[in-house]
Amino acid sequence: MNLYEKRTYSVRVGQMAEILRLYTEEGYPILEAEGFAQNLVGYFVSDTGQLHQLIHIWRFQSDEERRAFWERIYASEKFMAVITKLRPLIDIQEVQLLTSAPWGPQP
Repeated sequence: MNLYEKRTYSVRVGQMAEILRLYTEEGYPILEAEGFAQNLVGYFVSDTGQLHQLIHIWRFQSDEERRAFWERIYASEKFMAVITKLRPLIDIQEVQLLTSAPWGPQP
């Protein structure tokens, strides 16, 4: 059974353009180059409801795989250099673990 991790970053008002620039120009290219993007379901920006949110969803086979994945990302000097630029632009980070319901599409 797949395990999904939903990460919601509440971005400081007025900073979404900079967040998107950093991920577009630096963050995502590193994720791809280092093989991390293979676990990515997608990145999303809120357009209704609570605004100023960057949401990303990741897919894993198990919690052990998820934990090992984040250890590898945190060990990436290139990606962590981008994270140090992103952190001051984020007010709140929420992490939610989800499992698929037994019916319907399995992303």
